[in-house]
Amino acid sequence: MSRPKKERHIVCDPDICYFKPRGVPLRDLEEVGLTVDEYEAIRLADLFGLSHEEAGKRMGVSRATFGRIIQNARRTVADALVNGMAIRIEGGVYKAANREAASFICDECGKAWKELPDAEHAVKCPRCNRDTVRQLASIL
Repeated sequence: MSRPKKERHIVCDPDICYFKPRGVPLRDLEEVGLTVDEYEAIRLADLFGLSHEEAGKRMGVSRATFGRIIQNARRTVADALVNGMAIRIEGGVYKAANREAASFICDECGKAWKELPDAEHAVKCPRCNRDTVRQLASIL
C-alpha cells in the first residue's frame, strides 16, 4: 500500500479553471487535467521565478517533491499546447491558505495578481520583475 500524499499548500483556488484553443468548439477537443497543486507550482516557479526549494517551502513539500509536481505540470501544459487540447484545472491533494490572498498591482506595467503577503520577501511583479508594486485595498 502506498503512502498517502501530503496536502500541498496553495494561496487560493484559481479564478479561471479552463483553457481551450480559440476557434475550436469544446465538443471537438480532447482535454487534459491539471491539478490545483500543479497550477500552483507553475505559478510559483514559472510566473514568480522561485527556486524549487523556495517554492517547495511555500507549498509545504520537499524540493524533490516540488520538482516532480512541476515536471508533471509542465508536461501536461506542453501536451495541451502542442496537441491542441483543452486544459481543465481541478482536483489534487491541497489545502488553501488560511490567510486571505492580497491583490497587488504593478505601477510600471499594470499587471494585477493575487498572492499571500510575505513579510520576509519584497513583492515583485511577476511580469516585469520590478518592485513598483502596491497592494490594493480590499473592498468589503
